[in-house]
Amino acid sequence: MVPGIQHSLFLYLLLASFHPAQAAQGCLNRQKVLTAIRQMQQFLKGQENRFTDGIRNMKAKLSALQISVTKLTADQPSVTLCPVLEAPKHGKKFGSRYRMDHEVHFVCQPGYQLIGSSTRVCQPSGRWTGETANCTAPIAAEWSALSDLSFSRKPRCAKIDRTQHCSCDAGFHMSGSSENSVCQDVDECEVFQLGGFARLCMHTCVNTPGSYRCTCPPAYKLLDDGRSCDDIDECATLQHNCTRVETCINTGGGFQCVNPQCPEPHGNVSYVKTSPFQCERYPCPMNSKSCHHAAKSISFHYLSLPSQLKPPVALFRMATAAAPGRPGPDSLRFGIVGGSNQGQFVVQRSDRQTGELILVQPLKGPCTVEVDVDMSEYLDRTFQAKHVSKVTLFVSANGF
Repeated sequence: MVPGIQHSLFLYLLLASFHPAQAAQGCLNRQKVLTAIRQMQQFLKGQENRFTDGIRNMKAKLSALQISVTKLTADQPSVTLCPVLEAPKHGKKFGSRYRMDHEVHFVCQPGYQLIGSSTRVCQPSGRWTGETANCTAPIAAEWSALSDLSFSRKPRCAKIDRTQHCSCDAGFHMSGSSENSVCQDVDECEVFQLGGFARLCMHTCVNTPGSYRCTCPPAYKLLDDGRSCDDIDECATLQHNCTRVETCINTGGGFQCVNPQCPEPHGNVSYVKTSPFQCERYPCPMNSKSCHHAAKSISFHYLSLPSQLKPPVALFRMATAAAPGRPGPDSLRFGIVGGSNQGQFVVQRSDRQTGELILVQPLKGPCTVEVDVDMSEYLDRTFQAKHVSKVTLFVSANGF
């Protein structure tokens, strides 16, 4: 028997046989019993400490093992593989890796047309994007019976070292099989289009045999670069039908004849036209507060804008100037007071004496939009006068 266990068993038997009454009768030595008890307590405390240390060490080792296994798993993630893709008949495949996010590309031999996806990408799901690529030869009759012979022609061929070589003119490409090849026109308008809009031309691209040409909308002219369009100013070239009392305003793709009128008299407020685009208020009676608060001047402004102009854009400015010998206003307030706008504009101060009308939402043409802006003048916080600018925007159908 192990000595420690033997000693512990002895103490257990000693304690089990001990009874306070017997100690009182002198059967056992009281001091010896107390000593044995203290020894037993120290022994149990040591055993408890060793057991606790063992448990703590075991938990630390298990935690370290768990961290090691987790890190090993993270360093070796699962790999997504897609099925192997084969090159199409009469074609080639570029790319031999089939893991997630890898691409495979396909091209066809001359004389064959690619049907399906030219590029396929391996997805996390293990499937390829796109459709199966196939290379098919055009039907010979399709190439020999084109509806417009000007868009196809026979290739120029010559035998060199017993080998026949064929070529096409610029603007044409070889199509069909080697036995029945044909030079077909390259549709530059289709090849170079971007996002549904032709990059070759500002407006419309027209394909022609072996080339292309650009056209412009009505009332525009084609510039010398052959692709850009510029608006024709009907007002400057006298190509308008405005009367003598009307003013011609050039717009994108046309013109407008305008003849703004002053407001009708009401109460003590009446106006007189001082220029084709300016109305001034008659002097007010001394006791007429309503006349004093009416607009002192009304001006008319006409602007031509392209469709879908990207905001923000400063369209119009209002400013004040003091008359000679008179103090000018020390404060200005700007605001939108009318028109047909629906939140497309804001007015903000650009400096102490100037306010700006800002376009904050694009306008799709063709359309006509009106917006009325007022400017109120104050001196020592006292209202002095108000001026109204009536702005009319002619928005073109085109974005240029």
